[in-house]
Amino acid sequence: MKHSILTLTVFTVFLLLATGCSSFNTQDSSNPESSANWAYRFVVWNGDMYRLSDEYVDEVSKEIGKVTKYSDIEGTYSGNFSNEYEKGTKYFSIKDVSTDEAIAIQEKNGKYRKALNEGKYGKK
Repeated sequence: MKHSILTLTVFTVFLLLATGCSSFNTQDSSNPESSANWAYRFVVWNGDMYRLSDEYVDEVSKEIGKVTKYSDIEGTYSGNFSNEYEKGTKYFSIKDVSTDEAIAIQEKNGKYRKALNEGKYGKK
């Protein structure tokens, strides 16, 4: 009886340690290297935060800026910041769409991803 209680206690402690020390995978499956805990992927341009959409645009107007700071560590950063795109990634205005509404981000594959204005960056 004492042996089975000891075995049960050791097994329970082991389970608690094994599950308590494991970490949940909170990474975005579309960006496996990201370790941030932001609610969504975004870029900052001209003080506004633009949430990345799944939509791509065919026609852009002109280059309006680029990512000046990238980080996958949650925080508040200055400049044209992104939690998705590396430094140097270019921003474009979209033909016939106000930058107050949306901008386009040039991806490495040459496509332009639409990003929707969510308001001033850092404001809740």
